[in-house]
Amino acid sequence: MFEFAMILAQAADPTLYKMGVGVGMGLVILGAGLGIGRIGSAAVDAIARQPEASGTISTQMLISAALIEGATVIALILMLIL
Repeated sequence: MFEFAMILAQAADPTLYKMGVGVGMGLVILGAGLGIGRIGSAAVDAIARQPEASGTISTQMLISAALIEGATVIALILMLIL
């Protein structure tokens, strides 16, 4: 799927280029959603096992989610610029 998006993004036809960017943006959003979902589920499991460490776990979860969101926004902006 990634190779297909790259082929479309490198096409000389502007319509195919826009399709490639759209597919790439979809992949970025999908990856970010899966990553943040996995962080959330792991944090809930950890808090269920050790409720006394919930503050530390929640803080680390939020920091990780923010880093993923930052990388996602940068990727989306770069796709729009290029």
